[in-house]
Amino acid sequence: MAEKEIPVYLFLGFLESGKTSFIQETMNDPAFDSGDKTLLLVCEEGEVEYEPDKFAFGGTTVEVLEDKAELNPEHLAALERASGAGRVIVEYNGMWPVQDLAEALPGNWVVYQAICTADGTTFRTYFDNMRQLMLDKFAAAELLVVNRAEAVSASPDREFIHKAVRQATRRCDIAYESADGSVEYDELPDELPFDINADVIDIADEDFGIWYMDASEDPEKYAGKTVRFTAQVCQTPRVGQGQFVPGRFAMTCCVQDIQFVGFPCKYDGVKTLAQRSWIKLTARVRVQFHPLFGGKGPVLTALELEAAQPLKNDVVTFS
Repeated sequence: MAEKEIPVYLFLGFLESGKTSFIQETMNDPAFDSGDKTLLLVCEEGEVEYEPDKFAFGGTTVEVLEDKAELNPEHLAALERASGAGRVIVEYNGMWPVQDLAEALPGNWVVYQAICTADGTTFRTYFDNMRQLMLDKFAAAELLVVNRAEAVSASPDREFIHKAVRQATRRCDIAYESADGSVEYDELPDELPFDINADVIDIADEDFGIWYMDASEDPEKYAGKTVRFTAQVCQTPRVGQGQFVPGRFAMTCCVQDIQFVGFPCKYDGVKTLAQRSWIKLTARVRVQFHPLFGGKGPVLTALELEAAQPLKNDVVTFS
């Protein structure tokens, strides 16, 4: 019998970045009561301490992991069983790589949400001195909350933070929270990592996911354009005769959600293509109805196609 899936809510950031306060406010909210018992894992302790008596619901067990050696599947599973928890909240140590946590989670623990916090008064200093650790946290998060946002209210400061986060990911939203509780969201546009006005838009191997998402969300931007990229061949009857899907396997947040993504492509020599073979494709983009979309979307027509070597990093992300 399969083990029950345990949702994990992950809070990232450096010491004194506001993680504890954020979690306390969340636990004080009755809307966060799922009816399950909660295991709160604290991987570092700062000046702010939890006040369990203010939690809006009972059934919460707080466990402090004082040694990184305690971060292993067996120990975490034992804490889950002892607490009877149906969900887990992790206040993660900012000095520990996120991959260490990913490797330590029991098999039935699944990260449902990851939020990163940062202090506006120290953001630039931390980024200049601990860049890789910060990028590591940004890459795993879907939201960055910058506290004490008054310190970074100027446009150059907001641009610095935006660019810093985009070095790691394009899927992480940014929110600026001021002392009065007001929140502003980052609305700076993201620059694409390729030249969309080039005669042939060259999509770098690591940028395929970004191009796929952008073309899916705004297909008209690419109408009539010519693109070139490396992909794998997917032969499927879903696209119709004389067509195949050149694409890549993509991961949104974890290994469990890897899926093949790509657009239908018309090619006279489709029967000569081996399933899962690697190709270098130059194609023209048209926006038209296709049954694969159930509506209009980007449909490719092959202009040039040649065999390619398999890519070392064959899984892409959307950031």
